This record gives sequence, structure tokens and C-alpha cells, in this order.
Amino acid sequence: MTDQPDLSSETKAARSLLSAAAVRERSHQLLQAGLEGRLQHFTVDLGQLEPCADEVVKTIREAYPSLDIPFHARWRHFAAGGHERWGAVMHGAPWGKAADMARAAFDLAIVSVLLDAGAGAQWRYEEGRTGETYIRSEGLAVASFDMFVSGAFSSDPENPFRVDADVLMTLTAEDLASGFQVSDDNPLVGLEGRAALLNRLGRVVATNPDIFGQVDDPRPGGLFDVIAATAEGERIKATAILETLLTYLGPIWPGRITLGGIDLGDTWRHPLVEAQDATKGLVPFHKLSQWLSYSLIEPLEWAGFSVVEIDGLTGLPEYRNGGLFLDSGVIALKDPADAARPHAVDSQLVVEWRALTVALLDRIAEPIRTKLGFVAADFPLAKVLEGGTWATGRRLAKEKRGDGSPPLSVISDGTVF
Repeated sequence: MTDQPDLSSETKAARSLLSAAAVRERSHQLLQAGLEGRLQHFTVDLGQLEPCADEVVKTIREAYPSLDIPFHARWRHFAAGGHERWGAVMHGAPWGKAADMARAAFDLAIVSVLLDAGAGAQWRYEEGRTGETYIRSEGLAVASFDMFVSGAFSSDPENPFRVDADVLMTLTAEDLASGFQVSDDNPLVGLEGRAALLNRLGRVVATNPDIFGQVDDPRPGGLFDVIAATAEGERIKATAILETLLTYLGPIWPGRITLGGIDLGDTWRHPLVEAQDATKGLVPFHKLSQWLSYSLIEPLEWAGFSVVEIDGLTGLPEYRNGGLFLDSGVIALKDPADAARPHAVDSQLVVEWRALTVALLDRIAEPIRTKLGFVAADFPLAKVLEGGTWATGRRLAKEKRGDGSPPLSVISDGTVF
């Protein structure tokens, strides 16, 4: 008879992966393996990091000549085309307290970020109020914003600016297709996966009213009260935002890896990752959760809190940042033919690409700050990303491939990239 594993030790080990620190540590392990030539799919050339940093600085100086850069967050996309959409809502909505506004902002950010996996190259969204057309992340943001302000996620016709659990649970792919103007001629990648993700969000919110309904009917924005409760005075650590999201939203992710009864979400396997416990061989990224963490900083600040230790979060392992390092030669495929074929999100190649992206964003931040004359405290990673690496990845993709597509094709289910 074999011994049963100690569930509590497995659970403890699993919880250790629900942090930005774990993302950073495991990603740097794989960068080190790359520097030693031990990765199966990529080589790493740190000599190209300075020229890459020069490209990022060029982008920053063109987009932000004053170097007054906002944080990387969903709110930038809500302002696509120079239209301050959320500002208009804030001025017109009948919120009595800052906390009411913050819950609504949380509702919008959570749903919009969860809908923010890659849209694909063909999809477009035409905004009725401006007549402008948007694609990719900006298009997804504007489309989800329009659904939100029209009351598509609210069960109270008198209060459209909210997201209710019961609406999320019954949302269909057809509802999203309608809101996102999807048609045979305007396909959106991963539509079913996006709807299923929001359905799971609705179920988690509805079945945990003690978390999501402390002040109001259960809604994703109820997490504002949970995070506010972690404040020390008026200060909230950015990592506390992420840990709250990973703790309470973990069950919304598609069934992937579980350990000790814990859903590990955006966590994948790689044989070179070392650990002294049951997490050996596991690499967490928590990309959408970290993107959401960055996007909840401003609502907390609007409500009067000061968010600190923002560099506790990591850079985002998605295809614009990852594409930056491939297109600038910091990393290279060992088999160039891999650029021509699609790769599953759990493939060793994609796991390596994403881990290298996280670790190299840490490495490139310092030369970018030096070239701009900043110290880390005044130019956190959230500004490096926004200024920054994401936009430069997009620019290089457009320069190298006319359609702006990333250098690698990942088969997405609408919940990762």
C-alpha cells in the first residue's frame, strides 16, 4: 500500500505559486537555462538588450515627449482615439461615495480584462458614438466598455453601471457576438471560451456572497472591499491586489493544473524548473490576473488609497512583450521553422517564450531607466511596459510583418493571450 501524499503540504506548495514572486523566480530560472544553452527552443543573446532598450526609448520619446507616462492598465485602452470614455461616465453617474464608483470601476475592469485575450487579425469594432473603428486590445476594450455602459451586464435597469453575477452566469456566446459585432466576415478568436470564462466568473461571485457581496448584491466589484481591507492606513501593496485575485478568482480558469485542491490557473509545465516540493516542473505566469492587478491600481487610487510596491508585480508574458525580444534578436528560435507553425499554449516552446519574456522585462527595465535618467522608484515596471515595451513590440511587428502579427502563432482558447 502506497502512502497518500500529505494534502496540506501539497496545498501549501500550491499556494506558493499564487504570487508574482513565484512568477519572477521560475521565469528567471528558465532565463538562466537559456543563457547556459539548455533550453530546447530558444537561444538568448544579452548583447542585444542595449539595442532593444534603444528601440523602447525611441518609442517612449515619440509617444511621451514629456516622459509623463501613465501605468500600463486597461484604462489606457478605454481612452483609445483620445476619447476619455470613463471620465465621462464618472462625471455623469449618480454615485454617492467614492467606494460606489470604485466598485463600478472594478466591475468594468474585471470583465473587460477577462475579455482581453487576443482578438485575431481580422476582427474590427466600429464605435457608434464616434464612428471610429478599433482593432485588437483597443477594440476589445471599447466593445466591452459599450456593453458595460449600455447595462448589458446589469440586472438593474435603473443602474446600468454594474456587473451582476446572475447576468454573467447566463451570458451566451451569442450575447458576446452581438456586443462585439461578430459575424462571418468579422470573426473573433475564442468567442466560446470568453463567454465560458464570464459564466464561471458569475458562478464564483454568486456562490461566495461573503466575499463578493459584503456591501451590495454579489458582483465582481465586491473585491474592492476585500482589497481595501488589506490596507495599512491608506497604503495597499500591489502584490495584495494580485494575491486577492488569485485567491478568489482562481476557480474561474479552465480546468488546467490543480495541486492540493488549488486551481493554479495560468500555470504550465517545464522540465527544467527546479523546486524542493510538489511544484517542481511548474511555471506560473498569471498574465490576465497581473494585467487586471495593474488595471485595479487606479480605481483604488481614485477611492483615496495609495498603491505601493508596484514593482512587486512582473512584466506581462504576452505576445507584444514576447515579440519585442524575438523581433529585436534578444532571443532567437533554435529551429527557425517554428516561426511558421502554430503552437499550443501549453507547449514547451510557448512556456519558454513566456518565461523569457518575464525575466527579460526585468533585465531591460534598468537600461531603459538609465537612458531616460530615472531611478526605479520614479519609473516602475508599469511605466516601462506602457511607455514602452508593449508599444515597441507592436511597432516592430508592424515593421517586420505588414499585418502586425506576432512573430509566433499561439493557439489560444481566449483565456490566456
